[in-house]
Amino acid sequence: MTTTTTSAPVTDSGDPLPPPAGDPFDQDLLPTTPGATAGLLRSLLVPLKARVTLSTVLLLLQQAAAQTGPLLVAYAIDKAVPAFREHRHGPLIAVGVGYLLCALASGLFQVAFIRSSARVSQDVLLDLRGRIFRHAQALSVDFHERYTSGRLISRSTTDVESLRELLDEGLQELVTVVLSFVYISAMLLWLDLGLGAVAVASFVPLYLLVRLYQRRAGRVFGSRSTAIAAVIVKFVETMNGIRPVRAFRREAANDAEFAVLNQRHERTNGDALLEMARYVVGSRLVANTAVAAIVLWGAHRVASGSLELGVLAASVLYLRRLYDPIDRLGMFLNSYQSAAASLEKIAGLLAQTPSVPEPSVPKELPPLRGELPGREVHFDSVRFAYRTGGEVLPRFDLVLPAGQTVAVVGSTGAGKSTLAKLLARFYDPTDGRVLLDGVDLRELATPQLRRGVVMVTQESFLFSGTVADNIAIGRPDATREEIEQAAKAIGAHEFISALPDGYDTDVRKRGGRISAGQRQLVAFARALLADPAVLILDEATSSLDVPGERAVQRAMSTVLRGRTAVVIAHRLSTVEIADRVLVMERGRIVEDGRPDELIAGTGRFADLHRAWRDSLA
Repeated sequence: MTTTTTSAPVTDSGDPLPPPAGDPFDQDLLPTTPGATAGLLRSLLVPLKARVTLSTVLLLLQQAAAQTGPLLVAYAIDKAVPAFREHRHGPLIAVGVGYLLCALASGLFQVAFIRSSARVSQDVLLDLRGRIFRHAQALSVDFHERYTSGRLISRSTTDVESLRELLDEGLQELVTVVLSFVYISAMLLWLDLGLGAVAVASFVPLYLLVRLYQRRAGRVFGSRSTAIAAVIVKFVETMNGIRPVRAFRREAANDAEFAVLNQRHERTNGDALLEMARYVVGSRLVANTAVAAIVLWGAHRVASGSLELGVLAASVLYLRRLYDPIDRLGMFLNSYQSAAASLEKIAGLLAQTPSVPEPSVPKELPPLRGELPGREVHFDSVRFAYRTGGEVLPRFDLVLPAGQTVAVVGSTGAGKSTLAKLLARFYDPTDGRVLLDGVDLRELATPQLRRGVVMVTQESFLFSGTVADNIAIGRPDATREEIEQAAKAIGAHEFISALPDGYDTDVRKRGGRISAGQRQLVAFARALLADPAVLILDEATSSLDVPGERAVQRAMSTVLRGRTAVVIAHRLSTVEIADRVLVMERGRIVEDGRPDELIAGTGRFADLHRAWRDSLA
């Protein structure tokens, strides 16, 4: 089988390149379109419109009941008390009963509002977490290779928690302040135009304080959100790599790096508290000055007989009710700025689109040709370069007949894994097409593609759960008998049966309860049960000892029988099961032929095989 390639400059790495300076994936905030954050919040709240409306009505009723109190006090001072002196008790009793009923109604409406708004909050957060999880799974492999898992964890935990604080507490404070401002302003102007005008004038410096705080706090909370994300990223990275950390004595260096990130987080928290303190001091100064001015002026007017004492008392009570929430407005702005920064980052994540999108009109694979389960693979004028720059695979053509096992060998960074990822459609070619029995992989729906092409990596990742669950991942509807038959065919039944609970043994986190070779056998049983037409083995024996390698090689012979297979070979012992060998160097296929023919020649593979044989001597 011949292979053609064209000459083109390539990088010396077949794996994803590190992001260059300025790459958005190297930052905590992904780029997004204007209005995406507001659009995300709107999409979360629109399905809950009825509950949001109910919560708003309940809060309106609660505020109406709560703000009636000062009017009753004014009436009591100016009307009910003089009537009581004239032995008319009815007005004062009516004021007392009315005040009690208003307090009771305010409490009941408050409880109803809290219950209703809590349901809205929890539904929004449930929806948002689900969106983040589903979208992260749907994004392509290249996204996850560049955007760390720690940042994803930060988006779904810390950032969602910031939104929870806003929904649970902040929005109620905002609505309360707005309603109080409108209601109390109207009541003050109605009670006395002069006092009302002075009170309304005091809102101007308060508004300017709020605007200043909002601008300054926005920058601070954006930095704080980024700082906590960096702490989480470092923590997750260290814990995931705890073995090399211990092996290379990285504890002290990691402590120093973590301390720097932790101090940056502490500093941004301090900046946020400082901005809040400035706002609170300024707002209280304005509020207390306004109250003092109104009390002095009002007292002078009461003494001169131009103002009733009850009106002054009610005005002062209304002002205190208005200015008291000003501090809480600062807390809302805290929550709002934190939530806005977090929501912007979540919107940026949700705005990312898969680089390997689903086809708009998917095609079906043709029926299998003959009795073999394999399908023909054709790399048609394929070229690949990562988005970060640098060509990895120059343009080439390659045909893998149905049922053929092809070993791909070469030095580290030759492009072997990239070729396999194109076949698995973890990436799409920059140019050209990858065809499966004549159908472009980009035209296949993902479920059909994953049934037809399966990849087994050297990591052999196992999920928490039983051995049977892990084998059945490729075919969730498989019966226990079919699971056990697959394990027996691979040669894994014996060790599985010896486990404490057999096939029902929990393998624990990442399969840590069983050895690397056993995990690899479980992965092969999973692949055999899935029954793919094309199987990709990416250095499946590189981390095994000799006995483990032999067991896996026997399993490979069973799994590969009749299928089209691409075996990325780190150890040349793996090549023994191949019908054909491709030798890659710097992204190019430099040799292509049967193993015995290449060994007998004088090319690169013959040199590799000779060096390998000498190493065994």
